[in-house]
Amino acid sequence: MRWIIGILINAVLFIAMAGYFENSLYIEGFGAAVGASFVLAILNILVKPILIILTLPITVFTLGLFLFVINGVTLLLTDALIGEAFQINGLGMAILISAIMSIVNLVIQNVIYDKKDKRR
Repeated sequence: MRWIIGILINAVLFIAMAGYFENSLYIEGFGAAVGASFVLAILNILVKPILIILTLPITVFTLGLFLFVINGVTLLLTDALIGEAFQINGLGMAILISAIMSIVNLVIQNVIYDKKDKRR
């Protein structure tokens, strides 16, 4: 259930950021946003760990900041897999979007899931 909620939250974030970054991020509609969020979740499960292991020396050297680049690369892979319905213009924009998504997801998880855990 938590995974599906995360996918829907990322889809809403995609729609919101597409409205804010009109020239750099294009999403055809909410269905495309959900599809992109689902593909991104699958890539985060399958591809991201491999990228982290391959780039471990540079990630350690940059004190973990290279993980934003890895997140940007997974967003660009999502762009390549989805096609015309989801487009990001460049690695820099993908890194910025991944940073914003990371921060918003962190805040949402701390607010929503911590309240649920405190009730138990």
